[in-house]
Amino acid sequence: MDRLDNTVRPYAWGSTTAIPALLGTEPTGEPQAEMWMGAHPGAPSRTDRGTLAQIVAADPEKELGPASVAKFGPRLPFLLKLLAAGAPLSLQVHPDLTQAKEGYEDEERRGVPLDAPHRNYKDANHKPELICALTEFDGLCGFRAPDETADTLDGLGVASLKPYVDLLRAHPEDAALREVLTAILTADPEEMSRTVTETAAACERLGGAYAPYADIAHHYPGDPGVLAAMLLNHVRLQPGEALFLGAGIPHAYLNGLGVEIMANSDNVLRCGLTPKHVDVPELLRIVRFEAGDPGILRPEASPDGEEVYDTPIDEFRLSRYVLPEGTAAHDLTLATPQILLCTAGTVRVGPHDLTPGASVFVPADEKTEVSGSGTLFRATVLT
Repeated sequence: MDRLDNTVRPYAWGSTTAIPALLGTEPTGEPQAEMWMGAHPGAPSRTDRGTLAQIVAADPEKELGPASVAKFGPRLPFLLKLLAAGAPLSLQVHPDLTQAKEGYEDEERRGVPLDAPHRNYKDANHKPELICALTEFDGLCGFRAPDETADTLDGLGVASLKPYVDLLRAHPEDAALREVLTAILTADPEEMSRTVTETAAACERLGGAYAPYADIAHHYPGDPGVLAAMLLNHVRLQPGEALFLGAGIPHAYLNGLGVEIMANSDNVLRCGLTPKHVDVPELLRIVRFEAGDPGILRPEASPDGEEVYDTPIDEFRLSRYVLPEGTAAHDLTLATPQILLCTAGTVRVGPHDLTPGASVFVPADEKTEVSGSGTLFRATVLT
């Protein structure tokens, strides 16, 4: 197995303190948003044998196992991250596998450069993801019921919101959500900026359930994404709770530290809260206009102490072990590749002592025993 040396990405929305606090290092004063663990070409983990991408490419069947290669090809199908949000991320959705393939092939056919700022599809893969909170974690996930959103907007007393309130109350659910999001994203920019400014002031004044939207508007003044965010469920995860974000579900992370795992893809369509390109027609094609409960996940314990976060996809499987002092050694050997990440205490994995933030890559079928006292996250695939 290989101890991983991982890149920390300094995105502007990142917390300056959360990842250093976990790692036990001094903050640099710069944002530290994401620590990547995997073989993604953008920032592959480093080992004594080279990068994890090089290791997998040199012998996929040995590192990943025949079953994983047969199902997902000669690549690690997931990317594991520590994610530390100090400010809201962009409001976004991800395509399903068919949409991603079609979108990627279309942009390739039209000769849109991969690094073009208006490019939507960087690859032909979908990007389901799971976020598990390590601290209290705030986010937005999925549409609220239109009548609930109508009441929320109406309660602000902002006259320019009345057309959206009327739309939300006058149509079937899917039509209401589609029409309102379309109206928000296609409104005159100056008029929208004034509406958002008035809305933000009212949210600040009223506080309570409106407070998260006031904070979003503080970071993105005048952005239509502030109103789009008010169409969504606000979720506050407690440590150990998680959210699964499937295709077409609008979402944004607002604040907190978590372990995130996703299929290996960069495909994102943005709805707002970003200076980046927003392709409204393509976004409206991808979004699922369905209201519902965001579905907070809690882990299901197995007899051997593994706590599994159940999701409907196979590219990744996330679980954790909470090991009390004096726990007997656990055998974690699998026929699939694993990344093991310590987030608390000290956990011994094979020859490696892992402290918070430390991780290892374990090839398929490699004998793996863990012991010690702490919390260990396990990322693998389902074959």
